[in-house]
Amino acid sequence: MGVMVLNIFLILFSLLPYFAISYTFNRLNLPSATGPESTAFDALGQGPYTGLADGRILKYQGPNVGFQDYAFDTPNRSKAVCDGNPDPNLGNVCGRPLGIQFLRSTGQLFIADAYLGLLVAGTNGRLATSIATVAEGLPIRFADGLDVDQLSATVFFTDATATFKLSQLDELLASNDSTGRLIKYDPKAEKITVLMRNLSVSGGVAVSGDGSYLVFTEVVQQRVQKYWLRGPKANTSQVLLTLPGRPFNIKRTPLGDAFWVAVNSQNSPNQTNVPTAVKINGLGKILRNISLSRDYNSTLITEVHEHGFGSLYIGSLANFVGVVRNI
Repeated sequence: MGVMVLNIFLILFSLLPYFAISYTFNRLNLPSATGPESTAFDALGQGPYTGLADGRILKYQGPNVGFQDYAFDTPNRSKAVCDGNPDPNLGNVCGRPLGIQFLRSTGQLFIADAYLGLLVAGTNGRLATSIATVAEGLPIRFADGLDVDQLSATVFFTDATATFKLSQLDELLASNDSTGRLIKYDPKAEKITVLMRNLSVSGGVAVSGDGSYLVFTEVVQQRVQKYWLRGPKANTSQVLLTLPGRPFNIKRTPLGDAFWVAVNSQNSPNQTNVPTAVKINGLGKILRNISLSRDYNSTLITEVHEHGFGSLYIGSLANFVGVVRNI
């Protein structure tokens, strides 16, 4: 009898990550714009900063002020034309920042823009400077996820596809496209290097705390891969885990080598989206699994970013940045 009780307890304990979790939820509302794809915080912990579908990068200045303009990606951007306008056909005019991250030692903000490639904004924001629009002679067609190794200042980002544009996202996700790439930028040598090719819509990327490896998502294959940057396995990769939905951005937690993944799965009966925050470790084990359907319904989420004392900042296609606390 005691063995049976122990086995039941062990089974229940193993399922803890999948149980519904109670939390508090707040909205940081955006001014006449949607699609806060990714968030970042500067070296002083200020923010969040986020890029929007109308091409702006905004900084949150607190509840009394809200979000204010910080940077933009294209010199011919018109506020009259672009502000509040999510039309993807204006991508080359307005820009579309997706992955963003600060290099804390310099205050530079690196940006993966879906139409303009890799850029960087200086310490005061404003107009970002183009770094790369081409890698290995091929255009960076759909720059997506981005992270910065704070130890080496190396920038890692993904080029989701060589075939589709952001305005063709639905067609891309319905395809079997495998033309994505994982790319490295060395700011000291000012050199772009392609690390991996033939990826199935390469999405988010996150560097480990010690810079020995990174993890990245493949949206169509619904999986997370691990790529070693140093050590005996350097320049090799392996599939870390397969998820029950499409993983978009992935972010490392502030402490330890764990990562939050924004996962979107389909509810079979009515094909609605189920947005879920999934926490994994560097070995591919699922540590937490938090359904966000209560506050996002079927809205697609794009990122789960832990900052501060266990707060999760949620990127999505909505008109606000969600903040999940007390998890």
